[in-house]
Amino acid sequence: MTDTRSLYGRILTPLGWRRGHVHFDQQLRTLEVDDHAGDGGELPIILPGFIDLHVHGAAGVDLMQGGDVARRIAHTHARYGTTTLLGTTMTAEYGEIENALRGVAQVMATPDADAAQIIGVHLEGPFISPQRLGAQPPRTLEATLESVQHLHALAPIKVLTIAPEIGQHTALIPALAAMGIRVQIGHSAGTYEDAVAALQAGASGFTHLFNGMTGVDHYKPGIAAAALAHAEYAELIPDLQHVHRGAIRMAVRAIPRLYAVTDATAATGMPDGEYALGEQRVHKCMGCVRLSTGSLAGSALTMDQALRNLVDVGLELADASQRVSTIQADYLGLEDRGRIAPGLRADMVVLDPQLQLQQVWIAGHPVDPN
Repeated sequence: MTDTRSLYGRILTPLGWRRGHVHFDQQLRTLEVDDHAGDGGELPIILPGFIDLHVHGAAGVDLMQGGDVARRIAHTHARYGTTTLLGTTMTAEYGEIENALRGVAQVMATPDADAAQIIGVHLEGPFISPQRLGAQPPRTLEATLESVQHLHALAPIKVLTIAPEIGQHTALIPALAAMGIRVQIGHSAGTYEDAVAALQAGASGFTHLFNGMTGVDHYKPGIAAAALAHAEYAELIPDLQHVHRGAIRMAVRAIPRLYAVTDATAATGMPDGEYALGEQRVHKCMGCVRLSTGSLAGSALTMDQALRNLVDVGLELADASQRVSTIQADYLGLEDRGRIAPGLRADMVVLDPQLQLQQVWIAGHPVDPN
């Protein structure tokens, strides 16, 4: 092995916590376990690098600006422990979405070693309901197979959000799934039955559970109720603003593979002020991002804070770690990351016992969190 590095601490492995060394270069090579040296509660904590499947922006820039902005976004999120991400679109004019995807493809073709790896796109807009826009502008479109194929050719769409009650959206799901796209239900005014039909057609998840969808009413259950009743996977924003901690605990009990996303905007990593979210203007104040109307508009959340929030809500650290990394890897079929095991990518974060980020490694390359 050449240029092999080593970290020592409490390592979260597929077999649970182990105290010892992890040796790595670009890949994880060996784990050297010392299980007779105490519980290691005082040692650094070594976890798989975070994977974020819903990222609009950071550092004052928004993905919809196109060009090279995705690179800056990837650099910024790496400083907070995200080692893999999906660039996420807003609802916009079709040409603007094309421009954004071309920018993502350009950055994917020339990645930087000290930036989170962008592996594709989460197309959150424009195939959503005009009745459940949230912070999205009113430029929704009905999806066609040809339009998705065209965008997919510009940059790989890994996740696509649709409102299943719109037009032929549910009928399209099998063809989209056959393209390798994870179809998610979100920004939807649909019914419980609409969501169940979409799941039966091959939809695989839900976009920011509880937000931008019909809710949980025992007389008239909506999209969120269908997720709690039937979903294997769903994303959730654990900034403790989008979803009450009690609802997070409910979702954790109901959905086996609930995972965290940031829904991060240009305000992430920036001081309070005004920022872009697609064509909208949003305001960051005291860590919260809102439209001028006061409605929540994405977040300024980072994945290291998402981990701490999940633990604060009551999850065990190993469980919280899976929900910021392992489950996302499984969801997208990323077999080379999301765990600390020999042969996988050396994507890791090192935390102190208070869960503050100390080190980030992306394919064995160090990233300075500061």
